[in-house]
Amino acid sequence: MLSLFHPATGQMRVKGVAQSTNAVLHPWLKEQVTQILSALPPVPESAVLPEPQNRALWEGWQAGLTRKFSLLSSALPPLRLLLIWDNLTGHSSADVLVWLMRQGVMVLFTPIAGSWLNLCESAQRIVVRRALQGQSFDSAEAVMSALESAARGWNADPTPFVWGGKRAERRQRARAHREQHRLGGSGGFTRRPVRRRWDGGYARSRDK
Repeated sequence: MLSLFHPATGQMRVKGVAQSTNAVLHPWLKEQVTQILSALPPVPESAVLPEPQNRALWEGWQAGLTRKFSLLSSALPPLRLLLIWDNLTGHSSADVLVWLMRQGVMVLFTPIAGSWLNLCESAQRIVVRRALQGQSFDSAEAVMSALESAARGWNADPTPFVWGGKRAERRQRARAHREQHRLGGSGGFTRRPVRRRWDGGYARSRDK
């Protein structure tokens, strides 16, 4: 299932395929990106930055990344879209990266073994579960049709995604809890580790 996901709106673009080689993925991606960009408002002349500032804007998205690719040596177009992509070899094709840059699309690769950082993975799992759970299919075409149908159902009432949410809040609370040292079972706590005194051969227990 080839997928593009827009977290702010929850909309998905999905195509069921028998295989996802570059020969299949790249033409579909270019077609979808072209449609997305054509639906965006044109960049007014007043918003076009001078080349040095525009290049600095592009380079700013690579700051701190361990994996970077060379930007166009010629003048870069205005930056119009960010594409978060899995760190796969096929996604590093020079042809598709150059094409994307020329359209004003900046690619950001997720870290190795960090596909969970790509929210499209989360949306895909939901759609796949809706399409295939409890079903039986007799052909690959039927599976592809079910996936595309489930995506259309999702898009009829999409759910926007945001970074963080309740799980992030729980993780933050857990981290804060690990950093706290409660005082004598009371409601107070300290973030400074409390020294424990152990007398030779005798360990104080909570029961005593």
